[in-house]
Amino acid sequence: MNLSFIDNRLYKIKEKIVKEKRLDFKDGLILFNSNDLIGVGRLADHVRRKRYGKEAYYVYNQHLNYTNVCTNRCLFCAYAKDKGENGAFTLSINDIRERLLERIDEPVRELHIVGGLNPSLSFDYYIDLIKTVKMIRPDSTVKAFTAVEIDHLYKISGYSLDETIARLKDAGLAMIPGGGAEVMSERVRNRLFPRKIDSNRWLEVMEALHRAGLTSNATMLYGHIETMEERVQHLIRLRSLQDKTGGFSAYIPLAFHSENTKMSQIPATTAFDDLKSIAAARLILDNFDHIKAYWVMIGEKLAQVALSFGADDLDGTIIEEKITHMAGAKSATGLTRTCMEHIIASAGFKPVQRDSFYCPV
Repeated sequence: MNLSFIDNRLYKIKEKIVKEKRLDFKDGLILFNSNDLIGVGRLADHVRRKRYGKEAYYVYNQHLNYTNVCTNRCLFCAYAKDKGENGAFTLSINDIRERLLERIDEPVRELHIVGGLNPSLSFDYYIDLIKTVKMIRPDSTVKAFTAVEIDHLYKISGYSLDETIARLKDAGLAMIPGGGAEVMSERVRNRLFPRKIDSNRWLEVMEALHRAGLTSNATMLYGHIETMEERVQHLIRLRSLQDKTGGFSAYIPLAFHSENTKMSQIPATTAFDDLKSIAAARLILDNFDHIKAYWVMIGEKLAQVALSFGADDLDGTIIEEKITHMAGAKSATGLTRTCMEHIIASAGFKPVQRDSFYCPV
């Protein structure tokens, strides 16, 4: 790997990467603090191309948000409502059935299902939700409920955490989205989301899910009040659990959108930070197979560029994303398969449609 850098600190990191030695906390800080975006990006691109060549993945998926009623009311969230508040909603099982049937002629491979912590919903509602999805879409993967939601379901189910997960799995749950940890920092949690489970509990729930044979994604919400040290610590804690379980499939950095939140004074993340967050993750998370550029949060055009900064996956067609758009996202609410393949191919990569487990379709 014959690379030159503006930031001389990157030469030692390059040596580690060439020798396939793990980067440490100090290396991670250098990556996040470096102004040599192209240098960091070329290192990440080297690792990405060594693994996947020119292939870039996407999935034909549909998002389903079953309720926005939530007791956590995190400061960074523009989606959550209190029960009875204007704009609050909860889909009935029949509503969910109708949403799925509206697009029954489309080749949806994955249902991405998340919502708020609604105290009015019983555990049986969630079981019925999964069973309804599997009845209408038997060949699609149900990727549902963050670790925060799973912890909530454990509390209302009357079962142990392992038994709660087993019952959800028996109903058809196959994969878990990666949200809910935000940034693993008690300082940030106390200021922004004090009602949400802490990072230790998030990791415990994820470990239990992995132990049950369920794969999951992992995320980090960045661009608010977190420090670079907290970003790196977050990634290292994810990496440590992955060493133990191997249950994480992909990592997705989530750019914070402040519009319509109680933190609207915070400016949007920059393209510089978005690309560096993807590239740094590729280099630090050496035991994660996939790094996503989530086009909903960073826009279609920047996600395309991110394929040369370590990302190997653009997520999916989405179909009617709500949570980020309620916080001011300007990206489309969904993309066609033709558009997704055009974005990938015109960036010089080979589009590979996949299922939830990265098997080519």
